[in-house]
Amino acid sequence: LEPNGVAVVVEAKHLCMMMRGVEKQNSIMKTSCLLGAFKDDARTRSEFLSLLKD
Repeated sequence: LEPNGVAVVVEAKHLCMMMRGVEKQNSIMKTSCLLGAFKDDARTRSEFLSLLKD
């Protein structure tokens, strides 16, 4: 494969906090990595990120 770019977004919940009953139980962590066209081209990046808004 020779992709023009790669985009990855990971969203996770801190289950250890939820199980212990910590005040902010719905803590969500998001991390992302954008390479190639997704990093260099604002239009491509914007299109990808708009798909994640649901």
